Amino acid sequence: MAGIDEAGRGSLAGPVVAAAVVLHPDRPVEGLKDSKKLNQSRRRQLSEEIKSKAVCWAVGQASVAEIDELNIHHATLLAMQRAWHAVPPGVEHVLVDGLHCPELPASCKAVVKGDQSVPVISAASILAKVTRDEEMLSYHDKYLQYGFDRHKGYPTAQHIAALREHGPSDLHRKSYRPVRDAMHVHEGELNPEH
Repeated sequence: MAGIDEAGRGSLAGPVVAAAVVLHPDRPVEGLKDSKKLNQSRRRQLSEEIKSKAVCWAVGQASVAEIDELNIHHATLLAMQRAWHAVPPGVEHVLVDGLHCPELPASCKAVVKGDQSVPVISAASILAKVTRDEEMLSYHDKYLQYGFDRHKGYPTAQHIAALREHGPSDLHRKSYRPVRDAMHVHEGELNPEH
């Protein structure tokens, strides 16, 4: 059985990342819980332990362009499908956090708040979050003005203020209202009416 979860759904920038994990019954990982309830260093520690002890694991993502084209719901399902297809064949059952299952060639059950109650989904939640956070950190030097090292693209007051001041980057999701609003504010300042 595999667990699948995503990270980055509510972010204003960057990809949505999903992870698929198959835990080993004889190599338990202690302390699995919803990634949002763990601090960054504990998440990283657990992520390494999951990778070393799991039967298999994989990540998949959907890009900013795919999010803007498909919408976040469909892009999330696409990222989940990509994570699933990256694990070795043989997994027959999948548990997914949330309300909706992606289309998969296996039986799939959606579990509301599964990242809090089902260890294999918690493991996927942790891998997805750590993978995405590391990717957002890698963008920090290129986009210093936005502070991705602090908020990872989520809509903090600091991020919204930076969006308004600098306008969106190519890493921002143009289909999200705060990004669109910032585009209009920034375009208005660049092109004032005479």
